Amino acid sequence: MLHLMRQKELRIALVCYGGISLAVYMHGVTKELWHATRASRAFHRPESPTSVGVEAVYLRLFEEIELTRDLRLRLLADIVSGASAGGINGVFLAQAIATGQSLEPLTAMWLERADIDVLLDPDAKPVSRFAKFWAQPLVWFILKRPGNVVTSTVAPETRAEVRRKVSRLIRARWFAPPFSGIGFSRMIADALDAMKAAPEGDPLLPEGHPIDLLVTATDFNGHLEELRLNSPATVVESEHRLSIAFRRATSRNGDRDLAPCPELVLAARSTASFPGAFPPLAVDEIDRLVSERGASWPGRDRFLERIMPSHWKRGEIQGVALVDGAVLVNRPFAQAIGVLRDRPARREVDRRFVYIDPSPDHMRIVPRGGRTVGFFSAIFGSLSSIPREQPIRDNLESLERQSRQRARLRAIVDALRPEIEETVEGLFGRTLFFDSPNARRLTAWRNKAQQAAAERAGFAFHGYAQTKLAGIVSDLAELIHEAAPRAAPADKIETALWTHLAENGMDRLSAMRGGATEQAIVFFRTHDLAFRIRRLKLLARRLTHDWDIGESIDPAAREAARDAVYRAQALYQGRETAEGLGPGFAETASVATVDPGAALAAIASRRDLVGLDIQVDAMLVAALDAMDKPLRRRFLHAYLGFPFYDIATLPLLQGEGMGEFDPVKVDRISPDDATSIRKGGTFACLRGVEFFNFGAFFSRAYRENDYLWGRLHGAERMIDLMASTAETPLPDQLIRTFKRDAFLAILDEEQGKLLAEPGLVDTVRKEVHASFA
Repeated sequence: MLHLMRQKELRIALVCYGGISLAVYMHGVTKELWHATRASRAFHRPESPTSVGVEAVYLRLFEEIELTRDLRLRLLADIVSGASAGGINGVFLAQAIATGQSLEPLTAMWLERADIDVLLDPDAKPVSRFAKFWAQPLVWFILKRPGNVVTSTVAPETRAEVRRKVSRLIRARWFAPPFSGIGFSRMIADALDAMKAAPEGDPLLPEGHPIDLLVTATDFNGHLEELRLNSPATVVESEHRLSIAFRRATSRNGDRDLAPCPELVLAARSTASFPGAFPPLAVDEIDRLVSERGASWPGRDRFLERIMPSHWKRGEIQGVALVDGAVLVNRPFAQAIGVLRDRPARREVDRRFVYIDPSPDHMRIVPRGGRTVGFFSAIFGSLSSIPREQPIRDNLESLERQSRQRARLRAIVDALRPEIEETVEGLFGRTLFFDSPNARRLTAWRNKAQQAAAERAGFAFHGYAQTKLAGIVSDLAELIHEAAPRAAPADKIETALWTHLAENGMDRLSAMRGGATEQAIVFFRTHDLAFRIRRLKLLARRLTHDWDIGESIDPAAREAARDAVYRAQALYQGRETAEGLGPGFAETASVATVDPGAALAAIASRRDLVGLDIQVDAMLVAALDAMDKPLRRRFLHAYLGFPFYDIATLPLLQGEGMGEFDPVKVDRISPDDATSIRKGGTFACLRGVEFFNFGAFFSRAYRENDYLWGRLHGAERMIDLMASTAETPLPDQLIRTFKRDAFLAILDEEQGKLLAEPGLVDTVRKEVHASFA
């Protein structure tokens, strides 16, 4: 039965690299992630339209995992981060996830319009073959001299087409970008409109689950940021990195768009504004686009102030020039890591960071055969390759440190467990009705355990309480600033909160005879949201990993308990953000530095954590009623014993506490990792790497080739990811069968559509049959 089944979410934070014309390959990969998430939606909602093609293959894999591994898996892509070409694909993928719209119109955009001849600004095109006749020697040098750049970097069958288009490009206007900025913006807006016009389904995330999109751009002129030093007290420096972030809680009702169209266009256009090829993006360009389309831009000023506060404050928005995000941040891991902390959880989570690297062979710009770096190699390498090849080692080491910290946390908790369970048994072992809890009793036991833990901690409690208070105040300041960003910086809000708390008795947290003061108890009960979430996460961990099925524990009761814990956790997490406080809070938040007490009172009233505690206790009691005695005892020991764990671990972990126990895993999607059909990696499969990664912009045949391989490689790696989340691996032969079926389904879908290179689909189909014979 369904309720007996263990449930898990495979959550993907997708990081899309820049790659110039390899954007077409990345579109193919992201399209497979989109297909797989649609299959996941169909798996969990049988009333969804029947899955066909490759989606039917993914659906069968979900069913196989459920049938043979007793695991009901759900695939969610809830964080998308991208730069440059990856940023464009990220914008469209996030919009499709949030709305349920189709990505098919984006395929048409890449194949039909991502061409040098289309991208050239009409004013820049040469009027005849004699235009700029004085440039003919340069044309000859680049295109026809022995050993020229086209001969050395482009396949023979495409050289004539590339030479023709490069000739037009060289004879276009000089000393100005040859490609049209407004034309690029129109192309992006047209694709978004086409997505909206196509039939749509339900969003690809659960109701209320947040989708985060993070796109990098480069502020060419820079903006001033204030730094605080010892002396002088403040200095300013110029900052050029710019992150454009969007967050939306998924909903089936009303306006589903991730953001207004002009904002998505601005993000996509700016992140891919390749220096020298496109003019920098100015806000005037988006205003012009809105005007010529007869559209509106609701929230324009609020959006621009949010993403460029320094320019807005100085009244310099119209002078901003945004260029390619990959100039400084081509691998936006940090942006994705930054939004990881506050994700809601309704069931067990397997979190993956998945990055798309279309060309992991980064030696492609190194001169071969002892030759020195030539003119074009130096320019294109400096602009397109070197800035994009900064290593991701720092990001991966950060995730590894996080994983090691979580491993240490598990070791600490495991070491504490016997003593804490003995302590809880001593507190409640002889309590009347301990094996028959109700909501009122559970509330009383919870308060008793918390006070006992505080009293037994002795002097250690004061350090714990101060650590906890500091985290709460910091979170409250960020919450107030989120609700009213124009009012005051978060640090000034935090200072006002500290002053108010000290004036109201919170300068002392420990009572003379041990435990917390009355003022501290009231404050923590009213505002300590993080403690409640940490407690439920520990309980979820216990239910999922630490208590093996056996010992007379009924798996159905354990699954019901796990479901109750995750539902309770989601209730608390729904109160974490300013959005969760409901409308009208911004007015109170805006005066927090003047009247911090009013802001705290408003948060307390809107969150109503004490009332929510009673609701959660009732949910847990309902789950306890369905348990047999062994599981009930374990559940109560962990739930009531949590304050003892928290006092021991929170100061050691700098206030982070028991947020997540499991390490974040990192997976790559690249031609080097998907070799079931053809080995050899990027250069064996992709054509866009030619002509310094601009190759696909010169040939539709190249774009069709790279798009197809993107889909095939994306399908292979999606199957790998889905299969790997089952703790007991699926047989290799079964996985190979799913891959073969997915490849053939993709080829069937693209048969008759990819025609620029005759025989492309048939050739790959023969390779599939040969590889899986």
